[in-house]
Amino acid sequence: MNKITIHKLCLTYSDGTESLRDISLEIPANQIFVIFGPAGGGKSSLLRTLNRLNDLADVVRMQGTVKLDQEDIFQPSYDVIQLRRKVAMVFARPVVLPLSIRENLTYGLSVAGINDPDRLEGAVESSLIKAALWEEVKDRLDDPAVALSGGQQQRLCLARSLALEPEVILLDEPTSGLDPISTGKVEESLQELKKDYTIVLVPHSVQQAARTADIAAFMLQGELVETNRAELIFTNPQDQRTQDYIQGRFG
Repeated sequence: MNKITIHKLCLTYSDGTESLRDISLEIPANQIFVIFGPAGGGKSSLLRTLNRLNDLADVVRMQGTVKLDQEDIFQPSYDVIQLRRKVAMVFARPVVLPLSIRENLTYGLSVAGINDPDRLEGAVESSLIKAALWEEVKDRLDDPAVALSGGQQQRLCLARSLALEPEVILLDEPTSGLDPISTGKVEESLQELKKDYTIVLVPHSVQQAARTADIAAFMLQGELVETNRAELIFTNPQDQRTQDYIQGRFG
């Protein structure tokens, strides 16, 4: 079953950049769907379209449809706030709130009107376990979040998104600034999380794409070149451009 269906999506920014050209994709539920390719290919623009963060950008033209559970997220009546609770985003650079570790996780819930102490504490523990951070911070939840390492802060940002119980997690190069050990922990977390969530990942390298993907899509200069199961696209790509990129001939 497809969680997200994209049909003939085009996106142009005010500077004339045609970021997305006629993109059609089907993203199944409970899979890690990887979008990879060289910089400037439209990967981040596509990711931001999936929870309408591009509403905040200088877009002059957008055509096509994006459906979440068969409902068009761009129809006028669609609740954008609810969309962003269902479809969470984790960026390349971790941005923690200037609060404690615990408060980083409960802040969004409190804003959403959830103030029951037991529910909040349960969400703190559950989200940290899912993000593979609980064992490292369970005894210092009231310490400042900024005191965590970069890898821990990134996993805290992931936990903060999970605390709001989304259905889809968007990740834009979430390990690009992390050491190999922290990167490995995040990747292990994703393999567990896909049991309960749909994950759309823009990786920081072809190697990470191959390690993590169930399904992968290769993008180049705003166009979708090809999509396939990971074991096929990384070993037997159908398009020469995909093969050239995977083999390091450009990008």
